[in-house]
Amino acid sequence: MARASQTQTDQSVAGVKVAAFLIILIAVAIVVWNALADRYAPSSSRSTFSAQVIQIAPRVSGRAVDVLVQDNQLVQPGDPLFQIDAEPYELAVKTARARLQETVQGINASTSQIEAAQAQVAQARVNVEKAEADADRMTRLVDRGVMAQVKGDDAQRALDAAKAALEAAESQAEAARRQLGDVDNSPQIDAAQIALENAEYDLASTTVTAPSFGAISNLHFAVGQFVSAGTPVVTFIDGEDIWISAEFRENQLGNIKPGAPVSVTFDAVPGQIFEARVGSIGWGISAGPRQANGLPVSAAPTEWFEPARRIPVRIDIDGLPLAQEYPVRLGGKVDVLVQTQGSGWVVSVASALQRLRSKLSYLY
Repeated sequence: MARASQTQTDQSVAGVKVAAFLIILIAVAIVVWNALADRYAPSSSRSTFSAQVIQIAPRVSGRAVDVLVQDNQLVQPGDPLFQIDAEPYELAVKTARARLQETVQGINASTSQIEAAQAQVAQARVNVEKAEADADRMTRLVDRGVMAQVKGDDAQRALDAAKAALEAAESQAEAARRQLGDVDNSPQIDAAQIALENAEYDLASTTVTAPSFGAISNLHFAVGQFVSAGTPVVTFIDGEDIWISAEFRENQLGNIKPGAPVSVTFDAVPGQIFEARVGSIGWGISAGPRQANGLPVSAAPTEWFEPARRIPVRIDIDGLPLAQEYPVRLGGKVDVLVQTQGSGWVVSVASALQRLRSKLSYLY
């Protein structure tokens, strides 16, 4: 009886030892895995889908006569957003044109050629302004690798063509003035021409258009509202300037390099893996106030272990397909995994775990 009881006790002790050994082994394995993953397959679930948010303001003041978009609507480049009452600016163009004609008639000159040439110059300058904005936007996208180089070249060629057209229009205007004889020596005519060009530019600015593909958000703007020049009235989310803001612990940054491939999952799109790459690594974060009243601040610890500092890392991703085909929204939660040039099996295991987490997004 005593011998049987002793046998059971020995078996229980052996079972406890085995369980303790397995627990210790699992704990060591977890610690080792986390250390390897942080170095060779760093990941972060503290990531956010980000984009440029632009406050669109009109260039001229006036009463809104038409709002052509709705809240949360997707728009294409050049789509009209709202229209400002153009009647005062049409009258200003007529007035400027009449003053130019009156000035030229005062020196026995015809105004028809000058009016046509100045209208072409004004339109050409509007085209150059738009082409410069498109080329600048496309250059940023090409530099980040979001768009192909050929797109940037096309935008640059369009800008060069617009500038050439402006030069041609100015040359035509200059030729028209020379044909009128003594126009070059008339400061009154020069001033009238500039006034007409400004009036036509203001008239063209009464229609406000979308600068790129994107979405209208938080729209609180209605017909009849008076808006002032430079006052933001429409919030625009740029669908072509999209990235992911990921936060990594400092000890995860050792092997993260710009250009490294990144696999990305979104809670909004469970079960799907998207490809991206590291754009840049932040150079600093705010660590809180360092002085007060001219004296250094010594912050007293409030936790047993000080939490790790996290550094922002920009992840570049082709945002157009995401915005057009998937329900990904600005500020949405993202899980990122950087595939460094370290151990291949670590990256493979980390990728499998990321795919599993993505599947679990169906549940919560």
